Amino acid sequence: MSFRARPSGLNACIARKIAGKRDPQKEAEAQAWIVELIGEKFPEGVAYEDALKDGVILCKLINVLVPGSVKRINAQKMPFKQMENIGNFLTAVQGYGVPASDLFQTVDLYERRNIPAVTQCFFAMGRVAQTKPDYYGPMFGPKPSEENIRLFTEEQMMEGRKAVSLQMGSNKFANQSGLNFGVRRQVT
Repeated sequence: MSFRARPSGLNACIARKIAGKRDPQKEAEAQAWIVELIGEKFPEGVAYEDALKDGVILCKLINVLVPGSVKRINAQKMPFKQMENIGNFLTAVQGYGVPASDLFQTVDLYERRNIPAVTQCFFAMGRVAQTKPDYYGPMFGPKPSEENIRLFTEEQMMEGRKAVSLQMGSNKFANQSGLNFGVRRQVT
């Protein structure tokens, strides 16, 4: 009987936690969006992260959204060329308007360290794409919020101030729970 020890330590703990955050439904949505935009299917029988690992699909995706943003897509199987594709994609995506907080690191994809971050980047791309006037592709990701400017008359502003001033005096010396601290009980 062979016993296979489960990996342990901090790295294994982090890897299990990240793997637990993966959402197959979100990955499938991202994959469908990419397929629809680039007009090519992912390789048959290849896992989501393995299909993206060489960076070719990523570069094709950003070139659809911003034509010519990645000048040369490396089709070679050398690791540094594949990581160069991923790096070129990340640079172009940031130029497209995706915030740095929604980007992933090259090793997150290439070494499969944080695939949920890769999927999050696609959702951020979809969100940014919806704000571009020249984007006519499928809706993907959350709809970005729109500015909602409200204009109040001087009379409405005065009414609001009255309501606030009525509230301010009623809870003197009280904290959020309504309890009074520091004020002694009045004995009559």
